[in-house]
Amino acid sequence: MTLERPISNPSATAVFATRAESSRGRLHAEPEARTRTVFQRDRDRIIHAGAFRRLKYKTQVFVYHEGDNYRTRLSHSLEVAQIARSVARVFGLDEDLAEALSLAHDLGHTPFGHAGEQALDACMEDFGGFDHNAQTLRILTKLESHYPRFDGLNLTWETLEGVVKHNGPLLQPGEGSENLPRAIVEYAQTQDLELHSYAGPEAQVAALADDIAYNNHDIDDGLRAGLFTIEDMFAVPMVGDVFRTVLDEYPGLDTTRVIHESVRRLIGLTIDDLIAETSRRIAELDPRSADEVRALGRPLVGFSREMAENDAALKRFLFQRMYRHYRVNRSMSKARRMVRDLFGLLHAEPNLLPPEWQQGCDGEGGMKTARRVCDFIAGMTDRFAMQEHRRLFDLHDDRS
Repeated sequence: MTLERPISNPSATAVFATRAESSRGRLHAEPEARTRTVFQRDRDRIIHAGAFRRLKYKTQVFVYHEGDNYRTRLSHSLEVAQIARSVARVFGLDEDLAEALSLAHDLGHTPFGHAGEQALDACMEDFGGFDHNAQTLRILTKLESHYPRFDGLNLTWETLEGVVKHNGPLLQPGEGSENLPRAIVEYAQTQDLELHSYAGPEAQVAALADDIAYNNHDIDDGLRAGLFTIEDMFAVPMVGDVFRTVLDEYPGLDTTRVIHESVRRLIGLTIDDLIAETSRRIAELDPRSADEVRALGRPLVGFSREMAENDAALKRFLFQRMYRHYRVNRSMSKARRMVRDLFGLLHAEPNLLPPEWQQGCDGEGGMKTARRVCDFIAGMTDRFAMQEHRRLFDLHDDRS
């Protein structure tokens, strides 16, 4: 038994919310679920995907073995989803779509964070390059293989659009797609994701939730790792004031609690600003549908100018004191070498790939082989990449 019409989400009360019952649908037609909206179904398919499970052992800054308390891509994605659902609820948007986008946004990341991505992109320079956002689309539409009638997860148009346009339009007016990642160009030939426009409101909320979670939780991880101190943060706008306030209110409080309370307040202040500024834009622009949000030519969801400046200052601090810290540099240098080694060997000798990954290769050094090797490495967790490197390059490791 199937429903005659899709289920609506009663939480989506805003006139400009994305409507589950009015979704543009899936590339491959399927009967509707009896008890879930199309966006709830998207979220559930993402959670059950192998790529989502592997986020548990993919890290953002630290390699997984450096400590169990540091964030992984999985814990980060859950934190993003929590923030996105809360903000979506305030504005009467579709919370399930916001959650689905939050859970999917990091699926395409390589092992070892941005260092792994840089190395893989360099390896793929002559074969179409590598982009983690395009890889997410590739995973969702091609690489996940569970269903008998299609590759990928067959998600709704709105979820795929939101993932691809996570950071805004991919094309400017009049611009062609020749400089876009190949995976996005290829998929656009099958389904038009309207790459010249902004994404819908739920996708914009998820993107800002990502920014909020990323910055504030990197403060937490960086302090706990000893890459910088609380006193080092006093010069950072807003951040320094919050830490000073907590220290003044709770003299003698242990450092762990100071960090947690300060980060909690920072997240709250940033969310409050996002809500206030977005409310102002809604009142000014008065969008009447999700498609009108896409056509505004500017983001509907955003920070105030002051908060955007604070955000930029914090990013500069984290870049200098955390992402370029010599201890992180050493770890990331090793990570880049491992990725380069793995790609070079497997591209030259694809018969070393597991049998299922040899399918679709076109021989030693081939273009198709390069993409298969790229997909294989991009899907690795940190620990699996290190294990594979030992198995293939350590002459004393007899594991196959």
